[in-house]
Amino acid sequence: QVQLVESGGDSVQAGGSATLTCRASTGGYISNCMAWFRRGPGKAREAVASFYTGGGYPRTLYADSVNGRFTILLDTTRSILFLQMRDLGPADTAMYYCAAEAIVTSSGCPTLEGSYTYWGQGTQVTVSS
Repeated sequence: QVQLVESGGDSVQAGGSATLTCRASTGGYISNCMAWFRRGPGKAREAVASFYTGGGYPRTLYADSVNGRFTILLDTTRSILFLQMRDLGPADTAMYYCAAEAIVTSSGCPTLEGSYTYWGQGTQVTVSS
């Protein structure tokens, strides 16, 4: 059983930046798919970004709402997943979750939360205007 632990959540002003980190309890763990999801107040959990590690051709996918502002990175030497966020706005306020291991689709990592096996407990990002 792999446990994922997120950190880096913070309260920031609109226009600010933050970087989230996800580490696995199992040293050296890297899944075929590692992703960030978020759940805003009163909203369903949604995919934010994913990193497909398989086939020797890493592939990243982003939700339209964060494309160009968020960057997902995977440090394979330390098995750490990052989510770099910039130009944050109140709409980005959410609990952010790290997820891992999923059945890959033709587009890369899936966006459905039910496709992922392992989840972290989340880290809160609050953006004030």
